[in-house]
Amino acid sequence: MEIKILGTGCANCKNLEKATREAVAELKLDASVVKEEDIVKIMGYGVMRTPAIVVDEKVLMYGRVPSVKEIKEMLSK
Repeated sequence: MEIKILGTGCANCKNLEKATREAVAELKLDASVVKEEDIVKIMGYGVMRTPAIVVDEKVLMYGRVPSVKEIKEMLSK
């Protein structure tokens, strides 16, 4: 599983990355978490508000920071 956190480096983007890494660890997933900060690549996903979470090239959520519980639910589907 490849998880991308889209964001330019703001506090919310960093919080989403931290929460996502925590959720992956708690679920013991075999997943890589990468941070994408290139605005052109972010716009390529159709995301106009960051932060966003992308799993296997599918945008799951954008524009807010969900809780670790919410992230775990997203990743478990």
